[in-house]
Amino acid sequence: MSPDTMNSMFSLFIGFALAGALASGYQVMAERPAGFGLLQQGAAPRTFAAVPFLVFAAPFIIMRNTLRGARIERRRFEFVMMATIISGFWSLMSGTFFLMTLRAAGVLT
Repeated sequence: MSPDTMNSMFSLFIGFALAGALASGYQVMAERPAGFGLLQQGAAPRTFAAVPFLVFAAPFIIMRNTLRGARIERRRFEFVMMATIISGFWSLMSGTFFLMTLRAAGVLT
């Protein structure tokens, strides 16, 4: 495997891990699962604070809702596959951003 491929896979895995950690941490603190409904609170500081959180937690929320919908609502395979691709790409981008931030801070070399 080429180094670029390994780097992309690492970014993808880090993105999903970060999303899962954020969503699980929110669930522990708020005693309810995180969701995109956090944006429907109106123009409040709480809503603006939810945006950066949702940017990084979105891959986990998308996959959780998709897998739950596939099991309960019997969603079609095509819908599940498209949501998985979107979630994977989103995770790749957020993982890449997170790793670039760590490199810029001097944590990673």
